[in-house]
Amino acid sequence: MPWYVIYTKPRAEAKVAESLKKLGITVYCPMITEVHRWSDRKKKVSLPLFKSYVFVQLLPKDRNQVFAVPGVVNYLFWLGKPAQVREQEIQTIKKWNEDEKVEQFQVEQFSPGDKVTISKGVFKDQQAYIRHVGDKRMRLILPSMGYVINVKVRELVL
Repeated sequence: MPWYVIYTKPRAEAKVAESLKKLGITVYCPMITEVHRWSDRKKKVSLPLFKSYVFVQLLPKDRNQVFAVPGVVNYLFWLGKPAQVREQEIQTIKKWNEDEKVEQFQVEQFSPGDKVTISKGVFKDQQAYIRHVGDKRMRLILPSMGYVINVKVRELVL
């Protein structure tokens, strides 16, 4: 069965995951523990690794079941279809998240100004800066070649 990504209301990830489990849906909501400091105390807080996202494993015909749970907004879509995550990727996230040797785990998105190395295609091994990130397009600057490249994103190639 494929894994799908559900987009939730802010700070509702844990509640949504628990409610989905009660419906009998296989759910994965990776959590991390952080120490938050205030002026008078410290406290360990459990936070979702992916803000506003929960992974669910179910058959494509059963996808609408998740909308019975308060806090579910929609599925994450990629190229017009609900995004699917491979089992291997879920297992890798679980392994890293549960490994006591991994001290800090942080998820970030690409944003303008980030420096990347292109791993595939004509510009393989070229360093680039991200100038703009859209839903399906990215604009990269290749300073060594003096180019600005507009990329239509089908799959992540960086």
